[in-house]
Amino acid sequence: MTSCDLSVVVPCYNEAAGLPVMRERIGKVLPALRQRGSLELVLVDDGSTDGTGDLLAAAFAAVPEARVVRHDRNRGLGAALRTGFAHAEGAIIVTCDSDGTYPFSELPALLDRLTPGIAVVTASPYHPKGAVEHVPAYRVLISKGASLCYRLLIDWRIHTYTALFRAYRREVLERIHPSADGFLMVTQLLVEAALAGFQIAEYPTTLRVRQYGQSKAKMFRITRAHLGYMVTLISRRRLGRPAVPLSGEAH
Repeated sequence: MTSCDLSVVVPCYNEAAGLPVMRERIGKVLPALRQRGSLELVLVDDGSTDGTGDLLAAAFAAVPEARVVRHDRNRGLGAALRTGFAHAEGAIIVTCDSDGTYPFSELPALLDRLTPGIAVVTASPYHPKGAVEHVPAYRVLISKGASLCYRLLIDWRIHTYTALFRAYRREVLERIHPSADGFLMVTQLLVEAALAGFQIAEYPTTLRVRQYGQSKAKMFRITRAHLGYMVTLISRRRLGRPAVPLSGEAH
């Protein structure tokens, strides 16, 4: 049973430098989100060492819907997302980048795509109507290459498997239980949702370079994690477990 209509989960790690901008931009979209029903904002401090947790608590003290959840040490993006999901009570749960990669102002447009019958909406810069802006070429190559591999393994109609900016119906997160602690978790969530038969829609948008702060992504580690997961998916298919969506249409 849910206690609110919408949960917005924002994982944060060492975001002190960009926190004032993040607070301002979230504040601007809150009125539009409140019009959609009851709301909560779950801010997860993943063991930051620059005071992010205390700064989050202070910055959002006047926002009644906001609460800060903290890890005592850095555990990774996947672990931060699981903590956020465990504290989220909404019927719809949205995950957002804290660094401005996808603007908070686009949350209403993302949610508009969560129409009846659709269980997940994911940002998709690699969609034919999407775009990439000022992101280093090597990062695009790795991310787009990974998404291409998952398109071949899972569903060709889904163009982007690596974007954190998403909206999920609660039943999706109650049914699937990805285990990755790092950035792979983002992809696992979408892949396992597809394999479970949930319908997925894409929100074509622009992937932008991080707006503030420094990237926490370790590209070699992330690439290795993706390759390992792909091998697992291939093995599952050979063992007779579903390796293609049971149903669903990506838009």
